[in-house]
Amino acid sequence: MVATADGVKYPPEWLVKHSNVTVEEKLDELRGLMGKAEGDPVRIVGVGAGAWGSVFVAMLQDSYGHFRDQAVVRIWRRSGRPVDRATAEHLFEVINSREDVLRRLIRRCAYLKYVEARLGDRILFADEILRDGFCLNMIDTPLCPLKVVTNLQEAVWDADIVVNGLPSTETSVVFEEISRYWRDRKTMPIIISLSKGVEAELVPEPRIVTPTQMIQRATGALVENILYLGGPNIASEIYNKEYANARLCGAEKWRKPLAKFLRQPHFIVWDNGDLVTHEVMGGLKNVYAIGAGMVAGLTNESATSKSVYFAHCTSEMIFITHLLAEEPEKLAGPLLADTYVTLLKGRNAWYGQKLAKGELNLEMGDSIKGRGMIQGVSAVKAFYELLSQASLSIKHPEEDRCIVPVQLCPILRILYSILIKREFPPQAILEALRDETMDDPRERIEIAQTHAFYKPFLLGQQHSSVNGTIL
Repeated sequence: MVATADGVKYPPEWLVKHSNVTVEEKLDELRGLMGKAEGDPVRIVGVGAGAWGSVFVAMLQDSYGHFRDQAVVRIWRRSGRPVDRATAEHLFEVINSREDVLRRLIRRCAYLKYVEARLGDRILFADEILRDGFCLNMIDTPLCPLKVVTNLQEAVWDADIVVNGLPSTETSVVFEEISRYWRDRKTMPIIISLSKGVEAELVPEPRIVTPTQMIQRATGALVENILYLGGPNIASEIYNKEYANARLCGAEKWRKPLAKFLRQPHFIVWDNGDLVTHEVMGGLKNVYAIGAGMVAGLTNESATSKSVYFAHCTSEMIFITHLLAEEPEKLAGPLLADTYVTLLKGRNAWYGQKLAKGELNLEMGDSIKGRGMIQGVSAVKAFYELLSQASLSIKHPEEDRCIVPVQLCPILRILYSILIKREFPPQAILEALRDETMDDPRERIEIAQTHAFYKPFLLGQQHSSVNGTIL
């Protein structure tokens, strides 16, 4: 076994396969597929600089940024957001605890401004510190320096690959603006969406809108050029080279070569054709992660209580995906792992736990300092309101009457009552779990698998689907 620079030991044959030569070959292969001429670099742009969006772009910069004539990696974020004094003080502590970061800033003549900010003599800005490798939502994990662009037009007008790191609540607005800068383009870029959230539209008919659909609607890009990447990804852990995997979902034309391009020694990317299930699950898991955090906080991390909750919430997730896709991908592999890690440690679970312990309250909103947007809150509202529509009524599995689908989702109902209507405190989620009339989760899964409830129009589908891909 041979140790690499990151301290991880790999077999010699593995190192040969994943050497720098292989990285260059992957870049050359992608350039060839894009028809890039010599001296014309692949331009990769991240849009949005939250924790995962920043880490994803930083990994690409680490891998391909030194091939300057062949690849250019940048990230866009809005300018003007100040860093408060407390964050500046904490950032200064982080810098001084990391010798490599300290030396880097001194070499770049960038250290003094952090001293001044620590003393309160200067205000730092989020785009400014991102250039030095500090994401405002993830101060404790320094990244590599990034090329930051604050003008959206400058960032995207000539991009070959755009990485959407925006929350679902901002995706439509930003990509509608981007579409204006692409009007004169002969070819549209490839878009990889990292966004894990959904929105609901209730008129003219109820439907769920995923981030890739928002992007397609805003830009008119071909569906085959828009992909979704999801998996068990805790941003700070991945940048610290904890082993992880993900799936790149979408049409075969680009998902296979891009999965190969994105794969790294500690970040394995597979490809999958079922974009619908993966993207919907990406939004759904945030819904149920808030409840998982509440259960953990209220029961002192009781493994039994958390496992009971996990059984019920995953059965609801399976039920909901069967409303949206005729043959959804099974909740297994990276799809299950993504759900598990989000319920265990993601920002939505953290938010639910803080609510349960009284350390946060709903009046603070769903954009939390140092954590960013808690997308599960808007997703609770979206899924509840969508599945409450009378036009979606289904036959009760045991009684001779019709019900709306949300009636078969007791966890979603109680989360809506706690988070949106604010009728009950977080403790109500435990009462819901202990309801003696609650059905066995297996029964809900069996109901879903009968295909009797499939509603193709919920995703704007007019015809049948194959592996979740709209025809």
